[in-house]
Amino acid sequence: MFHPMRDVSHLMKRFFQCSVFAACLGAAPLFAQDDPVVLLQPNGLEQSFRGYLTGYSFQDIDVLEIVENSHPHGHEIAGGVGTFSDPITLAVGQTAQGVEFTLDFPAGTRFYLPKLRKYAMVETICRDRIISQTGGCNIGKQGLPWLVIYVDGIGMAENATACASKISGIQTFVMDPGPNRSVVVGELTQSGCFTYPDL
Repeated sequence: MFHPMRDVSHLMKRFFQCSVFAACLGAAPLFAQDDPVVLLQPNGLEQSFRGYLTGYSFQDIDVLEIVENSHPHGHEIAGGVGTFSDPITLAVGQTAQGVEFTLDFPAGTRFYLPKLRKYAMVETICRDRIISQTGGCNIGKQGLPWLVIYVDGIGMAENATACASKISGIQTFVMDPGPNRSVVVGELTQSGCFTYPDL
């Protein structure tokens, strides 16, 4: 049975939570964007492109919905230490086609992030399903793809927030990278959240 007050209250709560998530990570307001986003797709060859990166942590929104991966490839919950064999969880946008959703990049797509010296892999969708088509990573940033990396931060809420802010910005993504890139091993927040010169 439909309960107007209960159901509307639930939707408003989810909208507020997602809006707070966006604000904490420096996201744009939830409105349509003029610049179309061009998405390269993996073809088995190394490809580099510029994109926008933000971070999310264990503390953000509803932990069970955010930390549990929707498309796991090695991690049932968000994680990873940034090596080729244990890449960090990446969240990406999705496009609705009727009742089907298509990820911006296929689940399991591996990336190398030179600015972080970490490998990362697509394992989940970003933001909340209710408003997933209206803002943030689902519409990109300044015509660029928007990806969101897990910064972990269990028990380190203040450091995780600072880490997410520090790494946010336009930078280089290397899709389908080889296994021999330079890596600083460790969860982002716990290993100091260092950044390095971009390509």
